[in-house]
Amino acid sequence: MGRWRNATVRSIACAGLALLAASCGSLTENRELSLDGPSQATDGVAGKSKIAGSIFRATAVATVRQPVTTVRTGLAVLWNRPQALLTGNVPVSLPLTEPSPSPPGSEGFERELDRMGMRPREVGTMRWLLDGKEFFPALDRHLGAAENSVDLQVFIFDNDDIAVRYADRLRDLSGRRRVRVLYDDIGSAVAQTVAPETPAPEGFVAPSDMRAYLREGSEVSARRVLNPWFVCDHTKLIVTDHRRALLGGMNIGREYYSEWHDLMIEVEGPVVSSLALEFSRAWRKAGPAGDFALLRAPAFVRRPVPSGGGVPVRLLRTDPAVGKYEVYDATLLAARSARERIWVENPYFASDEIALELANAARRGVDVRVILPSRGDSTIMDHGNMATARDLMAAGAKVYRYPKMTHMKVMICDGWAHAGSANLDTLSLRINRELNLATNDSTAVRDLERRVFLPDFRVSRRVRMSETESLIAPIAEAVADQL
Repeated sequence: MGRWRNATVRSIACAGLALLAASCGSLTENRELSLDGPSQATDGVAGKSKIAGSIFRATAVATVRQPVTTVRTGLAVLWNRPQALLTGNVPVSLPLTEPSPSPPGSEGFERELDRMGMRPREVGTMRWLLDGKEFFPALDRHLGAAENSVDLQVFIFDNDDIAVRYADRLRDLSGRRRVRVLYDDIGSAVAQTVAPETPAPEGFVAPSDMRAYLREGSEVSARRVLNPWFVCDHTKLIVTDHRRALLGGMNIGREYYSEWHDLMIEVEGPVVSSLALEFSRAWRKAGPAGDFALLRAPAFVRRPVPSGGGVPVRLLRTDPAVGKYEVYDATLLAARSARERIWVENPYFASDEIALELANAARRGVDVRVILPSRGDSTIMDHGNMATARDLMAAGAKVYRYPKMTHMKVMICDGWAHAGSANLDTLSLRINRELNLATNDSTAVRDLERRVFLPDFRVSRRVRMSETESLIAPIAEAVADQL
């Protein structure tokens, strides 16, 4: 069923072939349990063939097209996975970390991020989009207003009724606009084999190959992101006319349209040119020339006209192939520096280093609150979340369970916030490609507080310490450290 889909994707893409074999069995089982059967997903035979093709491209094709990325990513995986395992399971006591002189939200904190080598802040307008009811209408507006180009990158371009609806929209646009679609190979291949929880419209049959469907009778250009070492590109980014952008945690599919609680950010202004370059780099690298395409400078990207009232924003990347761990580094520094509050909402909280800093902050009197899903899409990650919750609560933090699946990846530390595609786990912080947006604009932070955290605190249930006790917690935590 839908709740298992991302869990399976995460296991396959990032734990290798052994987990892949086990996951395929659960995929078939869960699809058969789905209320609508195979009509909302690729059938079992075609699905296994697609996954096998993805594995082949992740190994043989990626090695030929992306030799530099394959080597660098492999080294990063070999370094980061054992490190995550040791950090979470070796019984060492680390000293409390003193807060830094500059709290998050201050200009001093921003200068510290600059000194750490983060990319400089840029100017842009931003608006938080909650759930599918706000994101998909915004996507419709962006597509309708596009005059020249639509560049869309997601982790999962599904093959359910919602994905087909937007595929049809993109196909129609492609006759008059340049339309490029980029999606993660393994992430999409696996997700397309499992039906969401919502039944399909009567008579709907899922296309078996969304890349072929997008191209059929259209001018859409569609590419798959390859997965050397089963590392994924978890980015969600949509840029139209190099003037407007949407980024955050939502893919194209039924879960994001109507089932899950999630967040996207609508952006305009000069920062969009940097987002367009991010897409351009990923697009060129996913083409036949692979790494070698990056030897040429990208095509000219028009800088958007400043849209009055912009605020300072900073892009944060995780990209081990180029040594970027900006989401992790910025999150760690913010947690270490917080004076008043650290509020987090995230579906997967398995980073021992971040959890340790939050526990330290709670012990020094910071208001630490964490919202986790009450019904996650992975049993292992649910147990891992509760193991993290236990340690945080022991330090004085408050942990809540949102009443359904929350897929939000958002954090406020004092007067600084960031949100995007990155979870608080080893994959997002050290291995996968991720993209977040951070700001210290007081209006944007207050709006995030008002629209996301305060309502979600009200509807969420406080976790009791007894709920975190489990015989399999140590094993689950060790596995979660790798996911």
